[in-house]
Amino acid sequence: MAFVTGMLLIDAPASALNNLGAIPGERFDNSVGVKGISTREGFYPYVSAQAFKYWFRTTLEKGSLGWKAAPIFREQKVAYTDANPILWWDDDLFGYMRAPSKRESARKQREEEGPRESETQTVDTITRTAPFRMGTLVSIAPVRVTSDFGVMARHEGDPVPHEHQFYRTTLKGLMSLDLKSSGTFWYRKKTGFLNLDETRREMAEDKGLLHNEAEKSYRLSGEERLERICALFQGLAVLDGGAKQAIHYTDVSPPVVMTCVTKGGNNIFSYVIGADSKGLPRFNQEAFEEVLEVYSDDILSPVFIGWAQGYMDGEREKLVAFASSCANGRMMLGHPRESFGMLIDALRENPAWLE
Repeated sequence: MAFVTGMLLIDAPASALNNLGAIPGERFDNSVGVKGISTREGFYPYVSAQAFKYWFRTTLEKGSLGWKAAPIFREQKVAYTDANPILWWDDDLFGYMRAPSKRESARKQREEEGPRESETQTVDTITRTAPFRMGTLVSIAPVRVTSDFGVMARHEGDPVPHEHQFYRTTLKGLMSLDLKSSGTFWYRKKTGFLNLDETRREMAEDKGLLHNEAEKSYRLSGEERLERICALFQGLAVLDGGAKQAIHYTDVSPPVVMTCVTKGGNNIFSYVIGADSKGLPRFNQEAFEEVLEVYSDDILSPVFIGWAQGYMDGEREKLVAFASSCANGRMMLGHPRESFGMLIDALRENPAWLE
């Protein structure tokens, strides 16, 4: 099994990218706080993986990548996607869980509404473990959060006060894509691996998907699987989203990204970027050298590094010098968008990684 393993940074110079809502006990009822982790060292702002994936899905859907997003349906307090990975690329790569509701109110609603457009009939509880995994993006160092006070005053009478928290930091997140699972759909009676019910298995047969009876799976063609995987990383290169953009306008496309193809799903980049005494990003060359040595048998591709010029140029120069000293093309360096392009080219040239 092979995985795309990666790490990315998001520069948040004055940002509130993921908020928790009203802060209890504050002087104003509409004081909005940011999500963070409180420790003995201080307060670490974070962006949840759920928020990040929302940005990511929206970027993919709105882009010009040919992304096929699953329709969303709702029954009272329950919402779900079509849960059909054969048709929908996000159901394939981001996973799902869907169970036909047995509530009388839900049954009655379905009877009244009748068949819904683009809906695949579901006859059993189905779940799919997401091939694409994203960790929580956490500040590399503790910060002091700032509270910004403002008023709404474009009306007669007293102004309406409000305030919100924001911060200045660098967020770091880890990611992984299971290449074998991408475009491969199981029908095992096991949580996370009963991807297809009878309806979806019939569709897989009709569309000529490759059937592996021993593994109890169906698989898309190599070309279709690569198309989805490549679109995923093209979207990550142009990531857009985040809260409070109207007043902070933070560019969430990563200025630094490191990826490679590995044999296992453990992330090898956890400690390559840390924080210096000022809380700024620091390239840990010793940690990187150790990673390349210890995991040399597990790294199947060059390490693709994207580091935008103008962002922490001193640390970038250290990385460039280190990359130049490494032989045999073990590292390939460029802008983050270029590095994703290098990764995509390598995936296209090595279809065996998807097996």
